[in-house]
Amino acid sequence: MKLTEEISEPKRSGILQSTSKRVRMIFSVMASPNRIDILRILNSKGPLTYSELKSLAGFKSKKESGKFAYHLRKLLRQSLVALNKSERRYTITNLGKLVLSLARQIEERSIIESGKMYVRTSHESIEEFNSHKIIQSLVREGSLPLELAQKITEEVENRIYKYQTTYLTGSLIREMVNSVLLEHGHEEYRNKLARLGLPVYDVQEMISNLDNIDNGAEGLLFNTGQRVFAEHLLTNILPKDVADSHLSGDLHITNPGIWSMIPDTVFVNIKDLIEDGIDLGGKYLDVSRIPPSKQLDDITSSLSVVLSLLSKEASQEIVVDGLVQLFTKHSKSLPELEQKLCDAFATASTTSKYNKTSTNISIRLQLGSETKTINAIINAYKKYTKITPIPKIGLIVDYEKGKLTDVSESASEIISLGGKIMFAKGQTSSSGITNNSTKNTSSLSITLQSVSINLPRLAFESNKDETYFRARLALLMKPALSSMALRKQEISDLTRRGLNPILAKNTQYMQRSSVSLVVNLVGLKEAVFNILGFEDNKEGREILRKVIETAVDVGAKKGKELGDPVTICMTETEGSDRFATLDGEKYGKNSALNSMDDDSYSEGMSFKASEISDYTTKSDRVSECNKISKLVNGGMLVKLELDQDTKPSDIKKSIEKMAELTSSFKPIKKTAICGECGYKDEPFVDKCPKCKSPYVV
Repeated sequence: MKLTEEISEPKRSGILQSTSKRVRMIFSVMASPNRIDILRILNSKGPLTYSELKSLAGFKSKKESGKFAYHLRKLLRQSLVALNKSERRYTITNLGKLVLSLARQIEERSIIESGKMYVRTSHESIEEFNSHKIIQSLVREGSLPLELAQKITEEVENRIYKYQTTYLTGSLIREMVNSVLLEHGHEEYRNKLARLGLPVYDVQEMISNLDNIDNGAEGLLFNTGQRVFAEHLLTNILPKDVADSHLSGDLHITNPGIWSMIPDTVFVNIKDLIEDGIDLGGKYLDVSRIPPSKQLDDITSSLSVVLSLLSKEASQEIVVDGLVQLFTKHSKSLPELEQKLCDAFATASTTSKYNKTSTNISIRLQLGSETKTINAIINAYKKYTKITPIPKIGLIVDYEKGKLTDVSESASEIISLGGKIMFAKGQTSSSGITNNSTKNTSSLSITLQSVSINLPRLAFESNKDETYFRARLALLMKPALSSMALRKQEISDLTRRGLNPILAKNTQYMQRSSVSLVVNLVGLKEAVFNILGFEDNKEGREILRKVIETAVDVGAKKGKELGDPVTICMTETEGSDRFATLDGEKYGKNSALNSMDDDSYSEGMSFKASEISDYTTKSDRVSECNKISKLVNGGMLVKLELDQDTKPSDIKKSIEKMAELTSSFKPIKKTAICGECGYKDEPFVDKCPKCKSPYVV
């Protein structure tokens, strides 16, 4: 018998009849929209259980169960869907995918042949093209006069039919509308109608570079949302001159994606919030209300929840007051109080992250009274620091009415473990921002400080004329402050409407809190000494102070005009690096920087711990620091830089000495942390002494 024996005519006829019957059966399956929907769902969602598929396909009532089973059985018989019996999940087969693709092609071709056009909308639906909807959108969204809207729509409709686009989407129509508006010189209307979002390439890059994304899918969605709202701020909310100043590097807006939603720093009396209870109005899914708390267990439980939720309502820092008074009645059993506080701190450490670092929570301790309770809080914080590789909570020790030496030993041990402590006289945040609403009896006060001014840029463009330099500073501050007042209105409005439920505190936001506008000056020394050309001597320092006085004076006058207190600060900001980079690109190698190793401008002042032992309050640097601190009415960050291997005993001496020299300072010490086991009890460089891991953070 031949291997290549020809198929007989009857056999060929039987095969053709069988194939023809199979094709007819498949086409009969395609005739049902319900079965096509089931294929689409499995193609997009992947393997699904019977109940999942039934629900997604829209067969939700018991009466429809038989109908769904009938459609699914048809698909199974024709091998368009397969059942994985071990997992009890249904999947689409390769044949099913082929049929689905064919159905899509037939649908699109039938639309073209019918002469009708259908639009894929942003509401996840396909609708027949209707030019009246363009007119409605132009009038509603862009505020166009009806006659102009009809004229623009007619031209857009002609282009759509001319191009004979086979795949028409809502975004494509909007692009055509905006193009026609620009051609007719209607740029303002076009800006109102612009679609905010990311190009396909940027979305793909974000998904490809997940190393830069924290918190998984939630972080990815959050970063995408921030970019959309940042674009909205710069194109639709801010005045064009202020937006351009940010983009060009004259000034910097921190966190533009949430700039008009939440404040930067919130000073809050936690005692009032916890003892009164908080009605969140159903704005947080996991917590609807925090009841008034009186017992220790209830108070510490409420404390961790309130701190975690508060961190969602500020982009940079929550400064917590009243903690000592809250626990004074419960200081009889100090070991129990310390342990419960440590647990509360650890639970509250899941703070929100609106920028490169998480929102800081700083607990303010006012020395001079309630010594037992204060020591218990410090000991609890020390325990928390030991068990937490990178603490999200910090302390602010106010030594205005007490002795720093009472807590300096414990504080030095905390700092050596990587804990965060700020020392200050008065109400100050960990970044040096002062609370200028201390006379206000409210339990809340707020600062908006996310605008920083690039002083070296102004100096570069002032031709070494110090008077012109200060005039340019005044001109830049005025529109920036107007924008900050607009920001306050936006945040207040959104807070009243429930975006920030704890700040709103039952819609009494404006009555129970005070808001300050704070402008940050960056690169003052570089501007005066390195660019304007003054020496770092008595005359040069007088010019430096004149610049601050100009800013304070402009702020005070503009504040009266706006009806909001305006202050000037000098603190750290992510804008410092950006300013130095942009100025380096614009003016060549940036000669304004203080040294070749620097890659950012100066922010506040800093002292090295190894150099302060011989300083007195009359020393030039200390005297200048204190003079500037008094001038900047919004606060100044003073850093005390400690070497990585500094011992706790030496840290204690340094902070006690620094407290004699200045009214506020923040010790800065790098701490090596094992990336594997979290060990940080003693300094190390290359390998963890506990687990020998080379992964050092």
